[in-house]
Amino acid sequence: MAARRRKQRPPGPSAKASVKAARALSRVAYSTGIWTGTISFSLVAIPVELVTAVRPGRVSFHLLHKKDNSPLQRRMFCPKDQTTVSPDDMVRGYTVGLNKYMPVTDQELESVTPERSRTIEIVQFIDLDEVDTIYFVHPYYLVPARGGEKAYCLLAEVMERAHKAALAKFVLGEREYLVAVKSTGGALSLLLLHYNEEILPYDDIAPAAAKKGSRTDSREKVRVAGIVKGMVRGFRPAKYADERRNKILALLKAKARRKAAVESPPVEEEEAEGPIDLVAALEESMRKVKSSE
Repeated sequence: MAARRRKQRPPGPSAKASVKAARALSRVAYSTGIWTGTISFSLVAIPVELVTAVRPGRVSFHLLHKKDNSPLQRRMFCPKDQTTVSPDDMVRGYTVGLNKYMPVTDQELESVTPERSRTIEIVQFIDLDEVDTIYFVHPYYLVPARGGEKAYCLLAEVMERAHKAALAKFVLGEREYLVAVKSTGGALSLLLLHYNEEILPYDDIAPAAAKKGSRTDSREKVRVAGIVKGMVRGFRPAKYADERRNKILALLKAKARRKAAVESPPVEEEEAEGPIDLVAALEESMRKVKSSE
């Protein structure tokens, strides 16, 4: 009996290609940086920057007042007092029943918030093929920071040649995330992962017949298998597009050629103890966090 030939995997990127990919990512980082820190494992620490890997495909609109085209503001309204509530008078409440809440203060949340860290701590290396895609949340790129290009490229090349991904933890904002770091073409990407308890079981979804292992009609199985086989193609994402988004953009371009854009009237700033709309409140909170660091 002839020995089975081991399937040959394509070689990993060359060092030159890795450096090129790293530099290309570096050019993207300056306008889209989200987080800076280091990838850490054993005695290795590689300075990196976390940047966006995807851009929203959805076309967003502002809500305007039909009368004068003024942008509408979102405010926190108390239906009992019939008044707008300022951030200083807001408190979080966890729902425990119908119209019942457990108030939680900022100090209490701070006591259970993970300590801010500038480290993506690798805990082990895995085969990414073992991770069900249902665990994937959102992708990012990891860009080498100045002085870290060589170590970055070395890690990317070793991981790609070994066909391994790194399982890691890191803190972003107020939450500790479980992530997978993978190498593709000499560049590192980071995938946010769901924790196991966030995944809903599929036991109630699979048909009862499938659970019991009941037999299906062999002819029907052959027919369906033939259809599937005949429709197999290579994955070419560029072939597909968000048609509705493209049509909306075409509509907006056509309108711009025929009609001038409306201009909202100037709005006088209201004097208040604190910002009333939610966006301003969040911006103020971020400023306080940055000033305290």
